[in-house]
Amino acid sequence: MDKAEEFEELRPLLFSIAYRILGSVSEAEDAVQESWLRYDASTTRPVSAKAFLSATVTRIAIDVLRSARVRREEYVGPWLPEPLLTDPYQDPARAAELADSVSMAALLLLERLSPLERSVFVLREVFAFGYDDIATAVGRSEAACRQLVVRARRHMQAGRPRFEADRRERQELASRFFEALSQGDVGGLQSLLAADVQLVGDGGGKAPQLARAVGGADDVSRLLAAVYPLMLRIDITFEQHEVNGQPGAVFRDRDGRVLHALVLDVLDGRIQTVRSVINPDKLGHLGPVADAWAIDQEVKEQRRQTR
Repeated sequence: MDKAEEFEELRPLLFSIAYRILGSVSEAEDAVQESWLRYDASTTRPVSAKAFLSATVTRIAIDVLRSARVRREEYVGPWLPEPLLTDPYQDPARAAELADSVSMAALLLLERLSPLERSVFVLREVFAFGYDDIATAVGRSEAACRQLVVRARRHMQAGRPRFEADRRERQELASRFFEALSQGDVGGLQSLLAADVQLVGDGGGKAPQLARAVGGADDVSRLLAAVYPLMLRIDITFEQHEVNGQPGAVFRDRDGRVLHALVLDVLDGRIQTVRSVINPDKLGHLGPVADAWAIDQEVKEQRRQTR
């Protein structure tokens, strides 16, 4: 097997590592591509291509994350990860860990960790790398890596999300949610939302967004029921889809361009959080992006006509 074949075989793993460290599809893809360039340029073949490339993409991701954290401190409004529709790396033996670690709730928890803590946690807890390989990847001793994992695990467990285990039940609840959303059914939405549900939107200052998170089943259901039926009147469509391993949907304008992605956190038979990513910079990997400002004006015009 030549270098290119080895790399392509490992690409799904490399992307999945980078995405969990960075929370960004575009940055993860860039990190993977840079890993290939370094691998291709190396004059010697490593004993293990997996170990070499995993270490390389991890180091690149750590460097990117350090600079990204400064940008995120200046971010306009709530920051959410870029929506991921399909995780390319599959491992039946670790399916639960992989699905849990890619959720938006888990990625937001990872944001609280330092770049080193985040990286060693991802390599160890998600992908089950040995401490020798982790130490090589992050340039720390095995003992230091063990301490970093313990510290990261403690932070993660303190706020670790617990999702509905039964996938079919989650999808059925999501289908009922989107049906009620389409009909503007306040009561139907309220019956599906947790009492302390949160609605969070990420526009990054580049698209219409909530000034702050909205909380409580009554306020969230009324807001959703007021806006989404108006969107459907101007030919906004949506397709249900898993987003970051959780039930969600992708909304498109009349020309099929991506408007935003919506993802639901489900626990104890209720929706705990509704997250909407509408920042156009975070949607380009899903296809051509809609003009959210123009659609916002159309929705406002619909609201005026119905009063």
